[in-house]
Amino acid sequence: MHLFHYHLVTSRVREVEARYIGKLGFDLVARHGRIGEDLTSYEPGMSWTELDTLGFKLRLTELELGAVNVVVQPGQWPLPRVDHLGLALDEDEFDATLARAEEAELRIQEHGGRRTFVSTNAGYRLELHPPRDWIDDLLEQSERLLVSELHLKADDPEQKATALASVLDCEQIGPEVMVGETLVRFVPGGPQGRPQLHAELFL
Repeated sequence: MHLFHYHLVTSRVREVEARYIGKLGFDLVARHGRIGEDLTSYEPGMSWTELDTLGFKLRLTELELGAVNVVVQPGQWPLPRVDHLGLALDEDEFDATLARAEEAELRIQEHGGRRTFVSTNAGYRLELHPPRDWIDDLLEQSERLLVSELHLKADDPEQKATALASVLDCEQIGPEVMVGETLVRFVPGGPQGRPQLHAELFL
């Protein structure tokens, strides 16, 4: 089980994007959005000034470093909040996780057979992936940098942690959950609903 992806929502997309690229060394994969009614994507090389001139409306920015993929989407919150965490599972883990979600009567959404989302009923979702070639390629890169720790601010840290641990059947100690090689720690002082990104450690 690998936590390889998280999806952030913020009103400061350009600032958050600049932080990942400039301070953390992420690569820009692409900016996805639309011009008028036409969906379009732009890879690195187009500045925001050029995109603004074209009338480009951003839907999301995708960033990558090693085996870590981060998506940033426009939203209402200045400080980024987590919409969902993305996990790569083996076939047995995937089937068992869906079985636990069904038993707990959690909402499960399949998107074209490519992605499966599970609601935790704790303000955020999980995006579950069975084995896929592109994820295997991402995780097997020579520069296999991973998310070592992810700290999220929440109104009820232990409840948020319990929701994660129960769906994934992971070890939980208070507000901390060990998801594969990643420590997910929920810290107090955050908002209700979607947890707020507080800190990241990559190794």
